[in-house]
Parts: sequence; C-alpha cells; structure tokens
Amino acid sequence: MASEMSVDKPKPQKIDVEEYLNVAISVTPAELHPFFESFRTLYSRKLWHQLTLKLFEFFDHPLSRPYRVDVFDKFVRDFEARLNQLRLVEMGVKVALEIDNPATHITFLTDLLSRVNTEKAPEAHVLLLARLAHAKLLYGDLEGTKADIDKAWSVLDELSGVENSVNAAYYNVAADYHKTKAEYGPYYRNSLLYLACVDPAKDLTKEDRLLRAHDLAISALLGDSIYNFGELLMHPILDALDHTPHDWLKKLLFIFNEGNIGKFEALSPVFTQEPILQEHFTFLRQKICLMALIESVFKRGAYDRTITFQTIAAEVRLPLDEVEHLLMKALSLKLIRGSLDEVDKQAHITWVQPRVLSLEQIGQLAQRLTAWGEKLHKVEERIAPEVLVNG
Repeated sequence: MASEMSVDKPKPQKIDVEEYLNVAISVTPAELHPFFESFRTLYSRKLWHQLTLKLFEFFDHPLSRPYRVDVFDKFVRDFEARLNQLRLVEMGVKVALEIDNPATHITFLTDLLSRVNTEKAPEAHVLLLARLAHAKLLYGDLEGTKADIDKAWSVLDELSGVENSVNAAYYNVAADYHKTKAEYGPYYRNSLLYLACVDPAKDLTKEDRLLRAHDLAISALLGDSIYNFGELLMHPILDALDHTPHDWLKKLLFIFNEGNIGKFEALSPVFTQEPILQEHFTFLRQKICLMALIESVFKRGAYDRTITFQTIAAEVRLPLDEVEHLLMKALSLKLIRGSLDEVDKQAHITWVQPRVLSLEQIGQLAQRLTAWGEKLHKVEERIAPEVLVNG
C-alpha cells in the first residue's frame, strides 16, 4: 500500500475493495488492522454512516498518517457518493493536511470540489471552498484566495441553519485574508464572527487564543471605522492577554472605550513594543480625541448638550482651532448627531453612539438616573394637590 499518491487523475479505475483491504492489512502496522477489518464488514453491509464514523477514527489515529491519502483517494473514493457530503469534505480536508507539496495539495482539494454538488450539498461546497482558499493563502495566492472566498460567500449568504464548522471555516479564512492585507476593519468583524462559531477554550490552543486576542486588539485600535469596542471588551478571548507581555493592550482598549486621554498619554511610551501602533500614533491620537468627545457628550444630561468649542478643546486636549474639524469628523463617522454653530462656536449634540460602559461610567449613569428620579418626584409633589382639587 503506497504512503504517497498521485492526485492528478480525476477518474481513477474502480478498485477491488476486498483485494485493497487485504493488501492494506499486509502492509500496515498491526494496530491499524482492526480498522480495515471493520471497513470490510461495514462496507459489505452498506452501513455508510457507521463506516464514516470508523473512517474518522482511522484518520485520527497517529499511525494512520502515511496511509490517509491513499485510503481516501482509493477506498473512500469508491463509495463517496453514498456518504454525507459534508462529512466527506471534512475527511478530505483532514487528509489534505498530509500533502506537503503546494501544487498537489491544491489539486487534491480542487479535484474533491469538482465532485461535490453545490445544489445538493451547499454546506460541503462552502467548507471546501473555504479550506481551498486557506491553502491558497498559505501558498501566497491572494487573488485565488479572494476568488474562493467570494464564491463561498455567494453560497453561504443564501443558507440558513448552517453548521458552526462551516461558518467557522469561512470566517476564519476571511479574517486571515484581511489580516494579510492589513485591512483592520474587515479583519475585526470576520474574526469576531469566527469566534462566535467556536469554543475558544476547547477549539483553540493557548498560543492561538493569545495571537487572536492580540490581532483583534490591534485591529480594533487601528480600524478607521471601529469606535465601538463593546463586543470585543465583553469577549473572554481578551483574557488571553492577561499576565503576558501584551496585557497592556487590553488596558489600552478600555482606555479608548472610556475616552480617557490622560491614561492614553500615560501609556503611550509602551507603544514602542508594538511598532505598528507607534507608526500610527497620529491616527491613534485623533481616535482617542474622538472617543473623549463621545465621553464628554455622554456624561452630560439630555438638556445640557450644547457645548462650546472652548469646553470641548479643554476636555479633549486639542487646540481651539482644531475642534471644529474634530466635530465634523465625529459627525461624518456617525459617532454623534447634531449641529454646529460656527458663529457662537458651539455644538448642539442630540445623539451619541451607544457603547459598553465601564464601572465608573455605569456609576455616573446611575447618579443621573437618581437625579432624574428625584426631579420626577418633585414634579409629582407639586402637581398632586392640583390633581386632588380638580378631582
């Protein structure tokens, strides 16, 4: 039984299964023989589901590695049309990991893709496209990666009730593609969607969790469309940064969420540990100013949101002549809504983007609610006698 195989033959000759299994038993370690005996029994009885489960056990066995490709390409190929196509693709993806040659690896997956019917097995088709895109990304074919990602999405977008493994495969490769392109916003969104499809504690190694948390933190900070870190701040993936050389990134995210310029400036000397943050320091300074503006508006009452440019300049630590530009930036990004009075140098804010609150911010909100409740009580006390008289 060969430990290597050729994958450039789309229609191999039909094998004699009995002979194939006999040869397999003669050339493989004794520990694997029970698998082939089970294959013989389940195949003869046409118990395809049970055979699928036994094949997965075989492919997971460490001693099966030299034989996985051959078993899949010859034995499984004989009856693959009878199997659940998603399970077939999951097997194929696992087996493909044993193929080191890039061209052969791509050919193997492409050949399998040609045998999966998109209409009858759309999830299998998406999963295989995603893994094919990932392989192309690893081998540096960005154009091919993007094409396969787009094809996968065109199918996935029409589906409902998709298995998590399929969604995870798609969002993972989409995130990795955008990471390679340094497209922070798309990476951030796809990476969070990927995490929603897996259990990080079980499905990711400690190193993978740390890398994911690090990359998400960087993308949140550098994304020019990301001003709401709520979903990330609440996600346990950030705990992977604790007690590591990168734990200051977690602190920095909370500082941005609070719009605390003082803490930002205090932590800025550490940015040298992440050259990409140091390189984009001017952008980060503008971003923290925008977050500080949001905080400045948030902490005011609903009837106290006409703010002078002078007040804003002091609170966001900007020169007075730069405040108007900051406000216009915030309006264009839809972080706030309102109007500017350039004559009186004032901003009237009617809405501010919702976000996750820190404990300190929750305390401030509680105080405002208490004050609001006291005002209502006073109004009630004032009008109660009138109500009684008129009643």
